[in-house]
Amino acid sequence: MSDGQPENLVLHLLREIRSEMATKGELAATKADLGELRSEMKSLRADVAADLHTLDAKIDGTRKDLSEQIVGLRRAVIDYHSSVIGHGTLIADLEARLRRVEQRLGLESH
Repeated sequence: MSDGQPENLVLHLLREIRSEMATKGELAATKADLGELRSEMKSLRADVAADLHTLDAKIDGTRKDLSEQIVGLRRAVIDYHSSVIGHGTLIADLEARLRRVEQRLGLESH
C-alpha cells in the first residue's frame, strides 16, 4: 500500500489466485467443448461397432468359402487316391499276367 506498510501476504496470494481463476464464461465454454467431445465419441463408437459387424460378416463368409474349398479338395484327393489305387491294382494284375505268359512261353523277364 501506498503509505509504506507492507502488503498483507494473504491478500497478495488471494489476488493472484483470483486473477488465475477461470471465469464463468470460460467454464461454460469448457463444458460445451466436453459435450461436443462426448457426442463425437458416441459417433465414433457407433462407426466402430458398424465396422466390426461388417468385418464379422466378411469373416463368416470367408470361413464358409474356405470350408467349401476344403471339402472340394478332400473329395479331389479321395478321388485321386481311389484312381491311383485302382490303377495300381490294374498294373499289378497286368504285370502278374505278363510274368505268367513269359513263363509259359519260356521267355526271359527283364
